[in-house]
Amino acid sequence: MCGIFGISGHPDAANITHLGLYSLQHRGQESTGIVAVDDDGTALAVRKMGLVSDGFDDKGIASLHGGTAIGHTRYSTAGSSSIENAQPVFVRFRGGHIALAHNGNLTNAVQLRGELEADGSIFASSMDSEVIVHRIAKSRAERPEQQLAEALAGVEGAFSLVVVIGKTLVAARDPNGWRPLVMGKLGDAYVFASETCALDIVGASVVRDVEPGEIVAIDEHGVRSLQTPPSPVLHRCVFEYIYFARPDSRVFGGSVDRARRALGRQLAREQPAPGADLVFAVPDSSNSAALGYAEESGLQLEHALIRNHYVGRTFIQPTQAGRDAKVKVKYNAVREVLEGKKVVMVDDSIVRGTTTRGLVALLRAAGAKEVHMRVSSPPITGPCYYGIDTPEKEYLIAANMSIAEVGKAIGVDSLGYLTLEGMLGAVPGGPDGFCHACFSGQYPTQPPIDIKRYRSGV
Repeated sequence: MCGIFGISGHPDAANITHLGLYSLQHRGQESTGIVAVDDDGTALAVRKMGLVSDGFDDKGIASLHGGTAIGHTRYSTAGSSSIENAQPVFVRFRGGHIALAHNGNLTNAVQLRGELEADGSIFASSMDSEVIVHRIAKSRAERPEQQLAEALAGVEGAFSLVVVIGKTLVAARDPNGWRPLVMGKLGDAYVFASETCALDIVGASVVRDVEPGEIVAIDEHGVRSLQTPPSPVLHRCVFEYIYFARPDSRVFGGSVDRARRALGRQLAREQPAPGADLVFAVPDSSNSAALGYAEESGLQLEHALIRNHYVGRTFIQPTQAGRDAKVKVKYNAVREVLEGKKVVMVDDSIVRGTTTRGLVALLRAAGAKEVHMRVSSPPITGPCYYGIDTPEKEYLIAANMSIAEVGKAIGVDSLGYLTLEGMLGAVPGGPDGFCHACFSGQYPTQPPIDIKRYRSGV
């Protein structure tokens, strides 16, 4: 999962992109980068490890001139966490330059990379995204959007892309529609972003979503759209509504906040907690779901866990050690709310169980009499191959234990998950057209052949 941003037709494109990336920081915290193209077609790149706030200095941004720019915040799902894998990918080739920012995962990247290497291609990173760049460079098509279409033919998996080829900005979304990508307008400039919250921060208005299978090109000649055949059945990632997207965003045409409230209300109907005194969220991604649970159940909504906002999102830390360390400094319990109470803790998901176990221990230490956990998604029982770094089954607690066993392992008095049917019925546009493979095991494509090489990216 990553955040991507692109703009064409604005004299301050790099600064606008820099600002937009702040609103996409929740989608990736490992590295960030911007590539800008000036009116002469000269492209420059700045890429750094770390957050947007500490990744760029004024001098670096000031060096990026021109009316077209793309940016990226990275959360690695294939390839190691290193500066070589920071995006946008930026290369020079016979036609000038190519810069690409990618959100998603290519499930057949290992095979495609092998074919390219056998044909003489030399890779500078272990990212699956670089495969697309090499395929663009090999294309003999005339227009940039046609070059990208040719490069994407035969590519499997999830991709939302913003690409600069020469002076043309191109945006594309895979035929299954896995990852969101929205198109906006800022004066005469066009803007693309993973979520609408990035349009809000720069003052752009929403035009529409980039359609599944669509390629949109923008240059001095105007806006062009090339529609490749979409999948007969869409597979939009339902986890965008559950966890990844910001609640103030709209993705896939629906409000994230309203989706999470609906998930919480359905959770309260399916998994009530008789005798409980209050309900609270594991902040921040579960705030709206907890509010929905409180609305439906009639329980008092409280702030029982306080989050340190100077600590990043625990789920998207690249290592387990990093996740464990972040949990210890991320939350604190409010004793005055919890002491002697029977409480309902609402969270969006349980992946490995280590974070949840630590939170329950924190609540017990603060005096909670009973802890009843409610989860606004079904048990995660399989890995994701489409852009989320869910581990293999051996590390997924719900894939290896019954719900009762999970509850015992994390130390709660009761544990209740939302059903698959309840989740799909609650999200906007449901129940059809969503990928739920990590919950159901129903993968819409063939999983990668070599999982180890898929994860490493080489």
